[in-house]
Amino acid sequence: MTAVVIRTLDESSAHLFDTLPDPLRLREKHLQTRYRPDWKRVALRDGRVVARAAWWARPEDPEPLVINWFDVAEGEEDAGAELLRTTPWRTEELELDLPAGWRDLPGLPAAVTTRTAAARKAGYEPLVERFLYRWTPDHGLPERPERLVFSAEPDDTVFFDALRRIHSVTLDAHARRAIEQGGVDQAAQEELDIFHWFPSPREWWQLARTPGGEPVGIHIPARNSNGPCIGFIGVLPEHRGHGYAYDLLAECTHFLAEHGAEFIAGATDQGNFPMAAHFTRAGYPVVRERLNFWAEPVVSAG
Repeated sequence: MTAVVIRTLDESSAHLFDTLPDPLRLREKHLQTRYRPDWKRVALRDGRVVARAAWWARPEDPEPLVINWFDVAEGEEDAGAELLRTTPWRTEELELDLPAGWRDLPGLPAAVTTRTAAARKAGYEPLVERFLYRWTPDHGLPERPERLVFSAEPDDTVFFDALRRIHSVTLDAHARRAIEQGGVDQAAQEELDIFHWFPSPREWWQLARTPGGEPVGIHIPARNSNGPCIGFIGVLPEHRGHGYAYDLLAECTHFLAEHGAEFIAGATDQGNFPMAAHFTRAGYPVVRERLNFWAEPVVSAG
């Protein structure tokens, strides 16, 4: 078997990225995604593309934030691993987006096994499986229970404190990883950083209180690079068990719809059964699934 050649693409070679079969339907998923050509790489064997990956960030970001397109031909796990290992950017997270119900679709389990094996050889370990949702107006606006009062809050420390309490008891795999690395403060700060990363207005962030003024939780209506999304839903531990996450989700949906949203994206960990049920109740169908992989950051010796 001849050696693999790793190639970073440019405008003249960008077409190579599209020469590999697409069983995961990632081309359909990323129709609106804008990639820098030099953040796309391929592995070639005998001149044929046997693995490809695309790194993504916003146009203003100096380095990629995530690998969100990764394909490997059957039997080419080593080539896929080399493609990831030799990148000039050590991106900590890799996302593998899949059709909904992929385990029951012909050929998909084997394709996922190949890509997972390549990712693991490159140092990426499975972190969590997620449901991806998409609300559209034809599903109707969810009913507002009207049990809570919502208001904006300009003070970031209020949200930071709420996030610390929310993540002190959480089902969220990303938050748990952050807690393992640096405690609840790190998990809260990472979440707050994401809120600020969204290009949507800071004024959209909202607190939820009981009619008597007791804080219950927060919700973050947002827009990301692809459009409107549910940025965050969180209920304080002492108020869980009453279904308030649905109230927050319904309010977040109404808020975004009132601000012109023609669709709203959402996501939750598949193990978060209560939140998944709330998305279903609120009229959010599962449109794709996602496998998140995580690699420990490389610590510079300098």
